[in-house]
Amino acid sequence: MSPIPAQFGRPAYDSRLVRRIFDRRAATFNEVAFLPREISQRMRERLEYIKVDPTRVLDAGCGTGEDLSALHTQFPEALVFGADVSYRMLDRARPSAVDDSAWRRLLPAALQRALGAHGPRIAQSDFSALPFASGAFDFVWSNLALHWHPRPDLVLSEWQRALKVGGLLMFTTFGPDTLRELRGAYAEVEAANGVGTRAHVIDFVDMHDLGDMLVESGFEIPVMDQETLTVTYPSPQSLIADVRRWGAYPFLHGEGGAGVQGGSFGGRLPRRLYPALLQALESRRRDEGTIPLTFEIVYGHAWKAVPRTTAEGHGIVRVEDIGRRRPG
Repeated sequence: MSPIPAQFGRPAYDSRLVRRIFDRRAATFNEVAFLPREISQRMRERLEYIKVDPTRVLDAGCGTGEDLSALHTQFPEALVFGADVSYRMLDRARPSAVDDSAWRRLLPAALQRALGAHGPRIAQSDFSALPFASGAFDFVWSNLALHWHPRPDLVLSEWQRALKVGGLLMFTTFGPDTLRELRGAYAEVEAANGVGTRAHVIDFVDMHDLGDMLVESGFEIPVMDQETLTVTYPSPQSLIADVRRWGAYPFLHGEGGAGVQGGSFGGRLPRRLYPALLQALESRRRDEGTIPLTFEIVYGHAWKAVPRTTAEGHGIVRVEDIGRRRPG
């Protein structure tokens, strides 16, 4: 895959780089999975208020697969699939993916072919280019994954393609206030030492912009919401360690760098300034003795709208609309 041009103030992106970074993170990712676990639970609570009974579900950006098990439990009659760009993440997700080859052998051959290949239903892919047919799913779920791609508009359009008309998309992602303490600490150190400013944290997309993208991508009735969570740390070192294990700054500043000594977000800070970064974080210690790190969680859901035109550009008129009088 060739790099995607910069959008939304971000440098170019290479999915191969993202795959390598997350392959390296896979072994330790569950050590910091408390945040996606918590957000997954909050997503499921919100889902209780939405009427949906899917037969095919996709977890886009499924990572190590914890949400696959939860989705199986919530929709026991549905076929649940997972997709992620990282092979190492998917390797850890396999125990959560259902191997349905045993019961499929009890079905007629024609139905087995219709259901597709045997085995765990997980696929390695960039979620802006899914290996599934159009309209394959009734429900697309994605938990804290969308922000890793610099072109959320392309991703949302691809998820819309993979959904049936009337299908539901439900996702979470990080908003612009995320990691503000770390961003501020970098800015202070660079300004005080005359170091050129570089992006060390992803330029997270605003909730309202995502809502507009949903409509432009062919979704209707988008519902957007956000909340702010604060994770606290006993030391600057423990904060930085978690940020490194959470993931990657997946853009082309060079694979090494987070500025946190081999970390994962953005351009590298000179090694001599690392103590200054620790001190800048230390200065944010609160009265009760902990250092805060903010996460803005954006929640979104929307339904795939009935298309207004065919692929050739011809208008589509619903049968129920034929013969209706136009308003005067």
